[in-house]
Amino acid sequence: MPARRRQVAKRELAGLRKVYHGRDVEVSFDLDICVHIGECLRGHHGVFQLKRRPWVLPDEADAGTVAEIIERCPSGALQYRRLDGGAPEEHQGTQVTPIRNGPLLVTGEIEVRREDGTIETLPRATLCRCGFSHISQVRPKIDEPISKSADPRNLT
Repeated sequence: MPARRRQVAKRELAGLRKVYHGRDVEVSFDLDICVHIGECLRGHHGVFQLKRRPWVLPDEADAGTVAEIIERCPSGALQYRRLDGGAPEEHQGTQVTPIRNGPLLVTGEIEVRREDGTIETLPRATLCRCGFSHISQVRPKIDEPISKSADPRNLT
């Protein structure tokens, strides 16, 4: 995709992806594509904690640890940007791994086109293969998020 179009798409997606700023690493999260596997929560309780707001505190671990945990997120909902000069996430080509009774795990440079036509490039994605998928439970339409009580992160 041309650089200009990619920049426009990223600007349009800014409202969907929440950014958590740290000293050495910046973490972004998009609830719409999260598949709630919980790799982040198992990774480091100081950095990722659902019962706290903000639920992501990047400075609670070193940037390398945060990056390692985020790379375990299969959906690409969590991403990072190193501010300390550390290496960005890299993949050798694109790989698709089917999970028994689960999604296809895709790694590489994946362009995901949303319902409204915006495109986001992800380093990881999970693709459902059941054939019964619907639009995101979190945001049925781009401008209509679900209520707080229906939010799957709401633990109270």
